[in-house]
Amino acid sequence: MAKFWFISAPLFGHLDWGGFLKTAKALADRGHDVLWISESTIGGAVTSAGVHFQPIKRTGWLWPPPPAPDLTSIPPAEAVMLRYRRALDTWLSEDLVGEAVSAFLDLAGEIGKPDVMVIDPFLSAAALAAEALGIPLAVCGWPAQRELNDEFLFPVQKSLGNESQGRIARLCERFGLEGTYFAKGPTPSILSPSLHICYFNDYWYQADIDNILPQTLFVGGSPTPPTDPPPAWLTDIPADAPLALITLGSVFTGDLGFFSWASQAVARLRYIPVVVIGRNPIAPEKKAELKAALPPNTRLLNWVSFDHVLPRTRLMVHHGGMGTTHAAVIHGIPQLAVPHAADQRGNARRIAQAKVGLNLTAHEVRHGALLEGAKALTSDEVIQANAKQLAADFAALGGAVRAAEALEKVASTE
Repeated sequence: MAKFWFISAPLFGHLDWGGFLKTAKALADRGHDVLWISESTIGGAVTSAGVHFQPIKRTGWLWPPPPAPDLTSIPPAEAVMLRYRRALDTWLSEDLVGEAVSAFLDLAGEIGKPDVMVIDPFLSAAALAAEALGIPLAVCGWPAQRELNDEFLFPVQKSLGNESQGRIARLCERFGLEGTYFAKGPTPSILSPSLHICYFNDYWYQADIDNILPQTLFVGGSPTPPTDPPPAWLTDIPADAPLALITLGSVFTGDLGFFSWASQAVARLRYIPVVVIGRNPIAPEKKAELKAALPPNTRLLNWVSFDHVLPRTRLMVHHGGMGTTHAAVIHGIPQLAVPHAADQRGNARRIAQAKVGLNLTAHEVRHGALLEGAKALTSDEVIQANAKQLAADFAALGGAVRAAEALEKVASTE
């Protein structure tokens, strides 16, 4: 029996990545000592999945971020720099990361260090702590990739890349480390020499495959049959009524116009809109405004079980979050993606490249593209066949069970 620590940012989306929490459960089911460590916000979700949870005061992740400045009143170049800097501060704020490294080391002193530390792709404090403890690191949710050459970077990327290197260097000096688990290129990222588990397949990364490093394992995934009864709101809908699920995940819930436009579009095609607005609170008056703008048959919900809802879903309209995108793929559902930030743009691009959906910009959405896109996807037999085939390809790779087997090998070779 091996001892594994799984560590994530305190966000529900960071439990997923296509199968992160499922991998922890698969290892626990195989008899290993598995402990999930994060801030207390997500403890309930972890324990309800059957994985032991250990709260920690700091993970090094800055959340919630400071209020966003009004970017419309400053020059475009400055606005871009602010966006990139906010993203950098989220995962590499020196003070918070330093506190979190100390917290992880203290916890290891109290309960003993694990054999392997398994982390989400942006937990810089956990990567530093793994080096300090002298244990192997595995990354779940993100392939290991070669660093971009300087010549392909925008000036803002070069500038903040230099700043990232400086922050990592100062943190390493503080804890007497070498930065073993960080890429050394112009835009530093967490890099494990042992294993990166990606819950997609190599075809999904076809345009980037030359940049994927060999320690990447593509494991795909498949739907999990629910073990609990379906919710009443779902059973009240006739079984032959097609659903269209609309969501922006758990972070970008303030874009209420998106929910309205998407719902109106799919309703015109005789789909029942299921709008999932996430767990972030919305002011009652704003929620009332949203309800008034939705078609009468819309189901407006804070959260849904994908395991129950997606087998009945025929179209998904979403932000391109990795977990949401993966869920649509493994259920063979065509997708309309409207990316809002970060990795969502890459996911949306790959949805289009795999020919299982469309990648739309906010500008296109404002000019009616949601309706035209939904019409195209729901009438195109090739897109629907592609979506079903990609789901079968993902299922054949083994999913969380294969990921668990790979992590066992990491533990046994150290």
